[in-house]
Amino acid sequence: MSHYPSPGTWSACPNCGRHVHQRQWGTDQQCPYCHYWRRLTATQRIQQLTDAETFQPFEMPERTVDRLAFPDYPAKLQRAKQETGLSEAIICGTAQIAQQSCVLAVMDSHFMMGTLNTAVTRRLLYASEQARARQLPLVIVTASGGARMQEGIYALVGMNLILAELARLAQDQLPLITVLTDPTMGGVSASFAFEGDLVLAEAGAKIGFAGARVIQQTTPADLPADFQTADQLFENGMLDAVVERPHLKAYLGRTLANYGIGGRADG
Repeated sequence: MSHYPSPGTWSACPNCGRHVHQRQWGTDQQCPYCHYWRRLTATQRIQQLTDAETFQPFEMPERTVDRLAFPDYPAKLQRAKQETGLSEAIICGTAQIAQQSCVLAVMDSHFMMGTLNTAVTRRLLYASEQARARQLPLVIVTASGGARMQEGIYALVGMNLILAELARLAQDQLPLITVLTDPTMGGVSASFAFEGDLVLAEAGAKIGFAGARVIQQTTPADLPADFQTADQLFENGMLDAVVERPHLKAYLGRTLANYGIGGRADG
């Protein structure tokens, strides 16, 4: 009889290096020793935030198109689909969070680092359009390395298209809540991540535009140890609140209730 543990039973924490049993990570995926938060998939995030069996995904028939014939892009897309079970780097639909109805869009950093491309852009546009049609608040959970380089200018155009649609959401006086999780970088942070009427960040999230290494290589500045962390951004007035993962659902529920748009699910 083998005395070795089954594969995947133990894993090293990326932050403190301690070996953590899969049960110790818990449903919130937090290291019990240093309180480091592991990145969630979009599916895990939806399960964490929404009331049971209330999330109804939108039908998203469009497929990703390799307009620039970028080398190896189709193979990378296929690999991401197989590894994540997703068709793209975002899931959108209607949901109830603590009995408050909303449209929810959740990015997934496990799918090509959650990068923004034409398909993700179309899905975010559709989510906002549905929020306006249904008169519901829109909640966007960001987890992205930025724009997808394999789609070049087509990905970058999406930044402005999303901003234009969110301006229409604002004109309809419907609230936008953005929840910045780890990581929120590049073109996503430079466009819609900070456009929310309420901008939240999950505790421990890395948030910025260019990475710290790139900044250090191009400028002589000494960067602080907490550079681009959620706490640092909050201290400098860039965020409305930093919320730990176990409290995020309740926080969003209270916020949505205060807006008074969409109403209780049982009402």
